[in-house]
Amino acid sequence: MMISIFFMFSLILSSSYAAVQDFCVADYKTPTSPAGYACKNPSDVKVDDFVYSGLGVPGNISNLSKVGISAALVAQVPGLNGLGLSMVRADLEVGGVVPLHTHRASEAIFVAEGKVIAGFIASDNKAYVKNLNKGSTPALVYAVFSSDDPGVQILQNALFQNDFQTELIAKTTLLDTAEIKKLKALLGGTN
Repeated sequence: MMISIFFMFSLILSSSYAAVQDFCVADYKTPTSPAGYACKNPSDVKVDDFVYSGLGVPGNISNLSKVGISAALVAQVPGLNGLGLSMVRADLEVGGVVPLHTHRASEAIFVAEGKVIAGFIASDNKAYVKNLNKGSTPALVYAVFSSDDPGVQILQNALFQNDFQTELIAKTTLLDTAEIKKLKALLGGTN
């Protein structure tokens, strides 16, 4: 009984400390875990841990998708650690696309410039798509995530930039093997 009370008291103290902690700046010298980075010693925290100017720089759009991504995740901004918040900037050339992808977090977007067709597919396979138009120039889009490290898995890379057997991809996607091999060659996959 006494051990249970002590455990509960310890749990309350540790969680109440976390609840009143203003921030937990990432200590990059420690390994990351599913909960994020360990906290840097508060005496070592600097204002630059909370400041990042990378979202003001256009991304490189000279690629197959004509999209450049600039990220402000915990890896770039140590002050985001544990806050459940991050952003990216996407620069899209006219005709550029952000490939179908998933994140480990919710995402909201803001179109600052250009025309973008945006949407998502719900778990019941219903597509929700909207034209967002701020002119006909190249697009500038900002996305905010409900995680300091939302991760990303791009569908075409998951399917064709790997060593997963072509025959198994053909069976599960109903694509023919010649098309799969062509896509694997384009994206760097093997097998």
